[in-house]
Amino acid sequence: MDKIWAPWRIEYILQPKPQGCIFCDKPKESNDRQNLILYRGAVSFIIMNFYPYNNGHIMIVPYRHISQLSLLTPDEQNEMMKLLGMSTTILQKALSPDGFNIGMNLGKVAGAGIDDHLHFHIVPRWNGDTNFMPVTGHTKVISQGLYESWEQLQPLFQTIS
Repeated sequence: MDKIWAPWRIEYILQPKPQGCIFCDKPKESNDRQNLILYRGAVSFIIMNFYPYNNGHIMIVPYRHISQLSLLTPDEQNEMMKLLGMSTTILQKALSPDGFNIGMNLGKVAGAGIDDHLHFHIVPRWNGDTNFMPVTGHTKVISQGLYESWEQLQPLFQTIS
């Protein structure tokens, strides 16, 4: 069995959680760059993960504050699936990954850091993107800054129609 080690995430896990829901609050603000929002759809949006596993780690989130897949409307389901497909195409073009991890953690026990507002994760993966640094040094090497990544990706996401 392969294991993905992410010891650098303990900082996020242990820190005090802010009041409110970032997935509800961030889209209400107007500074998309500061909030790492790449795209705003009719019923969902795309936001970069502030604690990424890899460069280009993004999330697709419905605007509505829901925690169960069964509560998604058909419009939300359709748009989120469309955005999943478009996102992999854009990330492939921009970053040339060898593959992707795409998933959703439903519930805290399943690993959801924000368990009351469901969201899909898309994590680009490259051959050899895991190494000794996280395991022995508790350090993850992310080769591009978040805001530099946003500057690279955001114009591409604006081509979604």
